[in-house]
Amino acid sequence: MRQEKSNQLRRGLKSRHLTMIALGGAIGTGLFLASGNAIYTAGPGGALLAYGLTGVMVYFLMTSLGELATYMPTSGSFSIYATRFVDPSFGFALGWNYWYNWAITIASELSAATLIMKFWFPNSPSTLWSGLFLLIIFLLNALTVKGYGESEYWFAFIKVATVIIFIILGLLMIFRVLGGGVPGFSNFTVGDAPFHGGFLAAFGVFLAAGYSFQGTELLGVGAGESENPEKTVPKAMNTIFWRILLFYILAIFIIAMIIPYTSHNLSATDTVMVSPFTLVFQKAGLAIAASVMNAVILTAVLSAGNSGLYASTRMLYALAKKGKAPRFLGYVTGHGIPIWSLIVTAAFGLLAFLASGFGDGVVYNWLLSASGMCGFIAWLGIAVSHYRFRRAYVTQGGKLSDLPYRAKWFPFGPLFAFAVCMIVVIGQSFGAFSGGKIDWGGIIAAYIGIPIFLAVWLIAKWKMKAKLIPLEKCDISRHQEK
Repeated sequence: MRQEKSNQLRRGLKSRHLTMIALGGAIGTGLFLASGNAIYTAGPGGALLAYGLTGVMVYFLMTSLGELATYMPTSGSFSIYATRFVDPSFGFALGWNYWYNWAITIASELSAATLIMKFWFPNSPSTLWSGLFLLIIFLLNALTVKGYGESEYWFAFIKVATVIIFIILGLLMIFRVLGGGVPGFSNFTVGDAPFHGGFLAAFGVFLAAGYSFQGTELLGVGAGESENPEKTVPKAMNTIFWRILLFYILAIFIIAMIIPYTSHNLSATDTVMVSPFTLVFQKAGLAIAASVMNAVILTAVLSAGNSGLYASTRMLYALAKKGKAPRFLGYVTGHGIPIWSLIVTAAFGLLAFLASGFGDGVVYNWLLSASGMCGFIAWLGIAVSHYRFRRAYVTQGGKLSDLPYRAKWFPFGPLFAFAVCMIVVIGQSFGAFSGGKIDWGGIIAAYIGIPIFLAVWLIAKWKMKAKLIPLEKCDISRHQEK
């Protein structure tokens, strides 16, 4: 009996952990650095519209995931849902797609953390920081799932607190309680504001906004190890979306009110010195704004790496338990940690990071390009799986009133999310077609993830001889797969 217990994941994540994991997944460099460039590119109105529309799409995705994760909490999440409600080969491809997405994220966050540390220690070796940070997030994941949840709670708490302080200070400046020379709504009328650059500029920001919101789906992965998921998942689901949307919309509004979109400082996305948060804090009279924001952004980067290692480890473990990855990767320690999946994922992230140091980073850049589409493919998988699940559930006589959490506006929700996500996927490299010369390198880099995913899916389909599962034969039983 003890042996059986040791081979299972533990339900150690509390409601507050789930809430902060999803919050922390969406609040990062996309808000702290890239939000300024969004305003610079499309003007305040274009940026607010793009992030608002993206937020609506994410809301429907989250309600779809909330229904699935509450009904069937599992660490395999999208892979398991797609296997049961679409076809096994689609689940196989989604699982490996999501593992690769987050494993590569670990490498990119190690690179980012190294650059951030150079702000304070410009002459220090990069390998020192990358090795130290990888060791930290590995240990946080290797202890217990509660250890991961607690660390992510505090990482996210720092980010959330920073955004709240920023919003309060910004509003005080707008209402002239604090100094800083805020010009009122004139920033919304300067030049061709509020919609600078027209439709194409707003569309470009809309595509970028999708990346900013990626990470909210971590709620689905964490549901498999949460206490009482029927209560904790809906609670987290009902709070995180509105908080995230409020943070993004309010933060962008405040930045646009205080700094005109014509300011070239907003165009940079790679240095903390011109982070829009740093600029606003400096206007409010905070002399050490750059150092404070550098520390916060470092926290955001570590949080992303920490969550990436957790999510990819759990997905690899779920694939192994289903016979879709080597069996040894399904081994779980007495503390409920899939240790071999953790080690393999961390090693892959480290190798990808080391590849950034060879050949001017060509190998690493291609690996990173291939992962760029993976998050959106996972979102498409969520929309399709939820649509098929609900239809199968009703077809097999299930009562909607019996669902622990029911997504509103079905079938509009998943269909809308699927359509908008598909627009984002297809439009990834629309900028490469603008101008007189087509940037074929940029096009290949933007879309390389699609043929890779399709190849994995079709090869698996051929090997498994898998077909679309009829609605009446979908497995809608509620046995929880850990």
